[in-house]
Amino acid sequence: MREKNRTLTMMALAGIACLAFNPVVPARAATQAATGAAALTVSVAKPEVSQWPVLIPASGRLAAWHEALIAAEVGGLRIIDVKADVGTEVKKGDLLVQFGAETAQAELEQQQASVEQAKADLDQAIANADRARGLTGSGAISSQQTTEYLITERKSKAALASSQAALTSAQLTLDRTKVYAIDDGVISERSASLGKVVTAGDELFKLIRRNRIEWQAELPVKRLADVKEGTKAVVPTPLGNVRGAVRLVSPTTSTVNGRVTVYVALNPAAGMPQPKTGILVSGNFEFDPTDALTVPATAVTLRDGFSYVFVLNTKDQPTVTRKRVETGRRQNDRVEILSGVEKNEDVVISGGAFLADGSVVRVADGVEAFGAEATK
Repeated sequence: MREKNRTLTMMALAGIACLAFNPVVPARAATQAATGAAALTVSVAKPEVSQWPVLIPASGRLAAWHEALIAAEVGGLRIIDVKADVGTEVKKGDLLVQFGAETAQAELEQQQASVEQAKADLDQAIANADRARGLTGSGAISSQQTTEYLITERKSKAALASSQAALTSAQLTLDRTKVYAIDDGVISERSASLGKVVTAGDELFKLIRRNRIEWQAELPVKRLADVKEGTKAVVPTPLGNVRGAVRLVSPTTSTVNGRVTVYVALNPAAGMPQPKTGILVSGNFEFDPTDALTVPATAVTLRDGFSYVFVLNTKDQPTVTRKRVETGRRQNDRVEILSGVEKNEDVVISGGAFLADGSVVRVADGVEAFGAEATK
């Protein structure tokens, strides 16, 4: 048995030695290195020049253009009817809330009686004063009594004016038992509840005036040179893109993030509802189109935080060169290349994720990457 194991060991060592000195293996490896066997089949295309709009991205919240606060103007009254709810579209002058008017009506009637009494008192005071004026100098009435009649007349006139003012106030109180919409719009919040006894100034509703929603986008100060009143903007929503235009650029900068708020008036297309307020959305400010050197998005690979493309090198051998690029705008499935690639170069548009700088490749149409002369 020991003799058999020794024989097998000697045979294995002889085989290894034969392979080590066999000239066929290194010759085959040298042949493969010389021919540059293709590592991967790729597709290439030249960059395209297209007219693309210039976009400045921004983000911000959707908010009401103007929000009106509708509050109670009288206190101590109970709500007996609520005519509107959140989301209700109202017109200016529509009745929203009705308060119990019994107390206000009684006060009004009391003040009406006070006015009538003040008028009667004034009539008597005027008659006495006129009689005193007629008797002045006759000796039938003293000058002191004449003066008292004239003062009473003036006091009666003042009392009537005071009663009339109180009557006007009572009428206003009665009028304010009904709360009306102060503008066209949509109710965004409701605090009014049936049976609630309110105090003067209590909030009842919030109203989005004219149902106008705007985008309050935030931009860094350095981009304000491009954005101004009238600049077009577009905001994507689940129901489609909503377009608008800048109506105002805030004159102040935020002390929190150093950005400036740009107010964009939105104009949804016909039949499209207004966007919901309070949502943080991203959108773009649009400018006139400019030329863009573009490649398919599949041509750009991200490595170590940078963008790269592979360019076909057909001068000596079928290899690719990795080039670092700076990307810009994006549209559909294409990306703008700002620098790093020339428009006459062949860019790898598929398979780049598996390549390395200097990798040997084969073009997808079957043409070896040796250039045009190699195929003739």
